[in-house]
Amino acid sequence: MEKVVSIKNASGLHARPAGMFVKKAAEFKSSVDVVAKGKTVNAKSIMGIMSLGLAQGDELTIVANGEDQEAAVNALVELVESGFGE
Repeated sequence: MEKVVSIKNASGLHARPAGMFVKKAAEFKSSVDVVAKGKTVNAKSIMGIMSLGLAQGDELTIVANGEDQEAAVNALVELVESGFGE
């Protein structure tokens, strides 16, 4: 399962929101990847997420495979769309 979402918060996916994203992804048993800017990284890896250098307006695709894939994708999309509380 996958969904495309855009970064809403003005400061992009810097350390604090990247940490929140990784922590949320780690709550699920499914494998979760983020595809952006032609790269695919493990959503449970802070270094992977940070290496994407995502800024406001950038699109990313959240891809999950496994028993709780739908819940994982929906939770991460909701987190990104909320602007990480910023």
